[in-house]
Amino acid sequence: MKNVRKQVPSLLLIIVLVGFPQISESIFTPALPALSSALQVTAQTGQLTMSSYFIAFALGVLFWGSYSDRVGRRPAMLAGLIVYLAGNIGLLCAPNFAILILFRLVQSFGASVGSVVTQSIMRESFAGTTGAKVFAKVGAALALSPAMGPLLGGVTQTYFGYRNVFSVLIVMAVSLYLYTLRRLPETNIQLSNVTRQPALKPIVMRLLTDPNVWVYGLLISGINGILFSFYAEAPFIFIEHFHLSSIQYGVLGVVIALSSIFGSITINHLVAKISAIQITKWGLILAMFGAFLLVGASWIGNIYLFILCIFIVFFGLYITLPMALNLALVGYEDVIGVASGIFSFGYYICISFFTYLISAFHTGWIGILPLYILAITVVMLLSYELRFKNK
Repeated sequence: MKNVRKQVPSLLLIIVLVGFPQISESIFTPALPALSSALQVTAQTGQLTMSSYFIAFALGVLFWGSYSDRVGRRPAMLAGLIVYLAGNIGLLCAPNFAILILFRLVQSFGASVGSVVTQSIMRESFAGTTGAKVFAKVGAALALSPAMGPLLGGVTQTYFGYRNVFSVLIVMAVSLYLYTLRRLPETNIQLSNVTRQPALKPIVMRLLTDPNVWVYGLLISGINGILFSFYAEAPFIFIEHFHLSSIQYGVLGVVIALSSIFGSITINHLVAKISAIQITKWGLILAMFGAFLLVGASWIGNIYLFILCIFIVFFGLYITLPMALNLALVGYEDVIGVASGIFSFGYYICISFFTYLISAFHTGWIGILPLYILAITVVMLLSYELRFKNK
């Protein structure tokens, strides 16, 4: 199977464009304690830098997807990277926390272009077996991107201070812009054609009245909410309670990456043997079991047991997440572009809410995060079981 277009972006360019939003989100989690102290805000307030990210990200997904349909993927990507660069410059220069939050919103709005437009580029550039292989390779690479952020941020925070984490992001933004300017071709072959966009209201109503969309939306937002709540709370657990250095904390991102890789391997092994619904359910059960153990580990206070339980939780979640993403919009193939944009907007708003809640619950006790993870996994499993109890 040949590529849909002769001129396609390189696999490396695709990986960096779809991966940089995740790195941007997690890179300064090791610096959260130092940032909160320097700007004289509480830990709860400092964690708002995490939840606020997804609010503007959700709006950006809607905007950049529609904008790229009108002007093309390449101009939209370059414009988004300019906004992203402006946000990072503002973060570096922010004199107080309020201004920092403002530019965090600008940063995330720009970064969202990497998520929504790159997915469109991939669908337009590759088809058939080639497309499947590209998506698989990009998925494997993305398993490592959340781990890179804390590690890079930890090294920068330790040797250069938390402010220079934003300097790293500025360098990354400029490099991405120049690389994209030089190497990204236009892939929207329908750009010159005037096509009628499907009406939004019927699609929105169709999504809102579909129980499967609600259940899978809960799973996707809940799992990502757990992931980024972990990144918001973990610095205070491992740096302040367990007294790890910022670099040591950054290395813990490897645990999340490994859980994702093992989850992918497990799916490949099970997919030909049991149904997708059963795989999804067993992933949730494993995650809930790990969350129970994590609550116990928080009472014992052993860091190695705590890390092992975190691995079990995310191993289960990374079995469930790819299945949920694959099953969520089955039956919407006729309006997949618009439906996926609306669906993504909804679950990013929910991710922001889940991430905000952990900052609201923050007390300094390491048991808060395990209990929070347990509560979300129980709700997800019960909801899924009620919807698919006979399947």
